[in-house]
Amino acid sequence: MPVSENKGYREFRRGFWAEGVPFIWISGITVLLLIGMIAGLIGIIVASGAGNFWPANVAKLTLKDGSYLLGPVTDREEEGAAARTQVKIANRDVFGLDFKWVDDSEIVKTEYPADAAVIERMEYGHLQGFILSFKEGDTVTPATSAGFFDMVAAKHRQVSEAREEMKSVQERITHERRSLTEIEIAMRKLSSGPASDLPETKVRLDEMQKQFDAKSETLAASLQGPERELERLEALAACCEVEVAISDGSTKTVPLMNAVDIYRPNGMGPFSKAAYYAGKAVSFLVDWPRESNTEGGVYPAIFGTVMMVFLMVIICTPLGVMTALYMHEYAKPGPALSAVRMAVNNLAGVPSIVFGIFGLGFFVYFVGGGLDALFFADKLPEPTFGTGGILWASLTLALLTVPVVVVSTLEGLAAVPRANREGSLALGASKFQTIWNVVLPNAMPGILTGVILAISRAAGEVAPLMITGVVKLVSELPVDASWPFFHLDRKFMHLGFHIYDVGFQSPNVEAAKPMVYTTTGLLLLIVVALNLVAIVLRNKLRNKYRGSAL
Repeated sequence: MPVSENKGYREFRRGFWAEGVPFIWISGITVLLLIGMIAGLIGIIVASGAGNFWPANVAKLTLKDGSYLLGPVTDREEEGAAARTQVKIANRDVFGLDFKWVDDSEIVKTEYPADAAVIERMEYGHLQGFILSFKEGDTVTPATSAGFFDMVAAKHRQVSEAREEMKSVQERITHERRSLTEIEIAMRKLSSGPASDLPETKVRLDEMQKQFDAKSETLAASLQGPERELERLEALAACCEVEVAISDGSTKTVPLMNAVDIYRPNGMGPFSKAAYYAGKAVSFLVDWPRESNTEGGVYPAIFGTVMMVFLMVIICTPLGVMTALYMHEYAKPGPALSAVRMAVNNLAGVPSIVFGIFGLGFFVYFVGGGLDALFFADKLPEPTFGTGGILWASLTLALLTVPVVVVSTLEGLAAVPRANREGSLALGASKFQTIWNVVLPNAMPGILTGVILAISRAAGEVAPLMITGVVKLVSELPVDASWPFFHLDRKFMHLGFHIYDVGFQSPNVEAAKPMVYTTTGLLLLIVVALNLVAIVLRNKLRNKYRGSAL
């Protein structure tokens, strides 16, 4: 090889490594691998959860011994010449399990009978079998009657409407009786107070007792109508039931009051299945959970997650922005400022459970317990604010995400051109006016970047919430129609904890897998939606202040 060529090769190789070309390729390949892994994970979640509500065909597998299994085929394994099939046999209260494996060598015949019915129940999951008859009071209609299934479906819709109306009437009765509870609490507070032995206190208690008695009589008279309506609806809902033959040869009676849905998937066409799928997807979003959270919807968890994130953003954004403004615009450089910067950066790496323990000790026990002692002493020893709630959980997550907002805001403030500040000051504006009208608007894209990162982290955190307010199931939302409308002391549900509870604490983990995947996909969708809102707003602000260096 000529000397010049050898020298050129050496220079090329030296430049190749000196410019870091291999590391650029390694970084690019790594990013592609990470994107592929994330896309693959999302694909698995979507593929496993999207079909959760699809009405799968019900197979009847006749076995060599003359018995049969009834249910959708959910899995299949092959190993050499041997193969086996998994069937979702359901009927948990009869068989004690939801799935069963059967060797293909034991299967004599596989068919999909059009009259195979699936009944989704309020308890014990699905019941699969063949409907034999329908009973309404003393009248029994056999399944061989013309238009039998349409008649059952119509009666089920009627009973479902009655069940929903019953819930509404019960909520109305509970709401009306709540005023009496408030009077009872006020009477108890007076009778247990330091002035309980004074004559004027006794007179006041007598007046309140008379008010309580009069209101009780008025309320009892006004609730006679709703209570009679409730009795009528209960009688209507309790009179109808269906008899179902299941695969073990026995029969099962299911009251329509306990049936969420009744359908025959083998007789449904593609459009009917699509309509059913859409209806179940909507129900998943708006209904409350059942069966240890493995059935029903996740509406309370969606509400709790979104409300907690908004409260966290409202708390942590002003705190983080003000901290960053002071550090960048007012504080003088020196050891103290360097120490604060180091502390903020280190806080971003503290494990979330540490923040949770701090929130439990400071917010719940110290602040909440102090509020109970000052304002809710009449309710003690039952705590009001001295226990976990959505306010304390939001404050804890606000502390967790403040460092992210501070660092991002500092970067945004540093990116604002110095000429913008000097021009504002030269025109006679004060420093506060310059910060408010010039610096903050130009730094807003950086601030929103921190908010986006904070939302992404807070929405997926579970460990701090488990000890500051999140629970498995709630009976009331943190917001309702009763005064003061926003009940920040109440516990709440969260999608992240819901996934943990269903996936790892469920009594039937295998049957709960579809719910885990579906809820995980929903949580990802909510996080993406919240981030998109912030990203769109950030881009609009960035275009508005394009003259800056952001």
